[in-house]
Amino acid sequence: MRLIFMGTPDFSVPILDALVQGGHEICAVYCQPPRPAGRGKKPRPSPVQQRAEALGLLVRHPVSLKHPEPQEEFAALEADAAVVVAYGLILPQPILDAPKHGCLNIHASLLPRWRGAAPIHRAIMAGDEKTGVCIMQMEAGLDTGPVLLCEETEIGSDETTAQLHDRLSAMGAVAINKALSQLTDLTPQPQPEEGVTYAAKIDKAEARIDWTRPAVEVDRLIRGLSPFPGAWFEIDGQRVKVLGSVLDEGTGAPGEVLSDALRIACGEGAVRLTRLQRAGKGVQDANVFQRGAQIAVGARLS
Repeated sequence: MRLIFMGTPDFSVPILDALVQGGHEICAVYCQPPRPAGRGKKPRPSPVQQRAEALGLLVRHPVSLKHPEPQEEFAALEADAAVVVAYGLILPQPILDAPKHGCLNIHASLLPRWRGAAPIHRAIMAGDEKTGVCIMQMEAGLDTGPVLLCEETEIGSDETTAQLHDRLSAMGAVAINKALSQLTDLTPQPQPEEGVTYAAKIDKAEARIDWTRPAVEVDRLIRGLSPFPGAWFEIDGQRVKVLGSVLDEGTGAPGEVLSDALRIACGEGAVRLTRLQRAGKGVQDANVFQRGAQIAVGARLS
C-alpha cells in the first residue's frame, strides 16, 4: 500500500521499519520539528526523522496541520492510508479524510481504557494486569474512533514502563502490518461507552515518593515512572531517582531503611529498591549505590 507515516519518538521507529520491511511504499514521513537538545541546545531531529532520513524517505515536519497549505500538500500525496503512532499533533478533519482509507492510529492500550497521552505509564501505575495495542480508525475525538484490531499482553509484576514500552512497540509493528493486509475485510468496532479512562500526561509533581502509601502503590509508581520522569526521594537534602523496585516484607516507620539491601518501609509493607540514580550520576544497581551513598540501616528517606 501507498502510506504516509506519522510519528515522532522512539516508540514509533520499529513500526516505521516494519512497514518498510512489509513492502509498503512510504511516500512521506511526518514528525515533530527538531527540538533544542543537549548542552548546546542545538536543534536535534526526532528519532523518527533520523530513521526516515537513513532510509532515504521524504520527511516533513510542519509546526501545524491546521492551515490550507500543509493540508493540500498532504492530500497531494494520494496515499491509500496514513499510519499514525505517537505523532504529537492534532489531525484536523481534512487530514483525516485525505487518504483513501483514512488515518489508522496505533494506540498502546486496550481502548477505551487509557485514552490519551500516557497509557503505558498509567496502566502500570494503576496496577492493571494486562494491556495491549489497538489499531484504530481515527476520528476527530481523542482516541475515540472505532477499533479495527486489538492485541493483548499481560503486564509483568516487575515490569517498568521502559520494558513495556519496547514490548508494545514491537507488538504494534506486527499488528499494523496484519491490519493493513486485512484492511478491506476488517469491521470497525465502535468503542463501548463504559470503561473509558484517560491517561493524562505525566506531571513531574507526581514523581515524589510518598512512603506513607502502601508498598504496592509505591512499587507501581516507581516502575510506572521508570525511566522518565523517574520517581524520587531525598536523603540529606539530595534527590535520588529510583528506576527499579520489587515488593518485599518488613515493617517500620514510613521511609525507614530496614536493611543493607535498601529495603524500605512503607505505610503498609516494604519495597526493595533495585536501581537508583543520584543527580549528575549514572544509574547504579542497589548494592553499588549503597556502598557509595553509605545509607545506614535505620536512616529515613524523605
